[in-house]
Formats: sequence, structure tokens, C-alpha cells
Amino acid sequence: MRKVTIKDIYQHQIAQKYVRRSGMAHAISVAYHSFRLALQHNANPDWAAKAGFLHDIGHYEWYKDGEWDYQQYREFDIHPIKGAERAHKLLVRLGEDLQAAKEIAHAVLYHTDSALPEGQFKFNSLQKIVHLADEKDKKPGDQHHYSKMDAQKELALVEKLDQEIDRSLLKLGM
Repeated sequence: MRKVTIKDIYQHQIAQKYVRRSGMAHAISVAYHSFRLALQHNANPDWAAKAGFLHDIGHYEWYKDGEWDYQQYREFDIHPIKGAERAHKLLVRLGEDLQAAKEIAHAVLYHTDSALPEGQFKFNSLQKIVHLADEKDKKPGDQHHYSKMDAQKELALVEKLDQEIDRSLLKLGM
């Protein structure tokens, strides 16, 4: 039995503030992609969906003269670092298993290379899955961050994902 659901995370004021800032539709989409990839790669589907949902919780809005400044974002952004901290703190507050919270936070930290120093890193399957899921949802010009859906549809999709996670965990004996 899971201690924390995607719905629990979605409804928390911290997620509403910071996940919504970077795009709730994108977060939900990446959560679904992460869940499906986890099933294909024998990773924990619950952890993958949570990491996918929270992967951009650390975003800062990089605007210059009212326009998104991609160059500033690429040069100065540390959203994976801030996101890992926010995700971990939120999950612990909600009562998530501490090992799960740590693994999910690491997946958030390593989902993109924008804050990583140059060099070779060995990523675990959860970290790879969240990276692939994020890449799968990207749109030109970072438009994936601006996709919109109404709150009713968001909640319905989150509840459906929770049901799919519960079924898969039962089937996997987790």
C-alpha cells in the first residue's frame, strides 16, 4: 500500500504553486510517460510517476523584457537542484517512505543536464526513465511548459494514474 498518492502531491499547495509554474499539463504527461517506461524497464512505477510529476518543481521563470530567455535559462538555471530539494521536502512532509523520497529526489536532480557538471555519470534506471519521459513530452520552443488543461481534467487524469499505479503494484506484488 502506498503512503502517498499522486493526488496527494497534486493537491498540496507547494505542488500547486511550483508544479503549476512550470506547467501542470506537462507534469502530468511526464508522470504518465514515466509510469509506462517504468513498467517496460522493471522499475518502481509509483516512484517513476512521482518523479515524473515533480521533475520541474524547481523551475524559476527566466524572462527578459517579457519574453522567455532560453539562453539565460541554459546558462544560469539550477532547477533540478532546487527541484530535488523541494520534491524531497514535500514528499517527507506528506509521509512518503524515506527511501522512496530520496530516490525520487535523485531522479528529479538528474532528469536533465542543465545543472550537472561536465563528465560521465552512471544513472540508475529511475533517473534514466524520468529523463526519457521528459524528453518524450518536449515541444519546440519549450512550449510543453505552456500547455494548459482545466483543473477538472487535471484531477481526473491524476486519479486515473493513481488507479493504474495501484493495479500495477498489485500485479507486480509490490
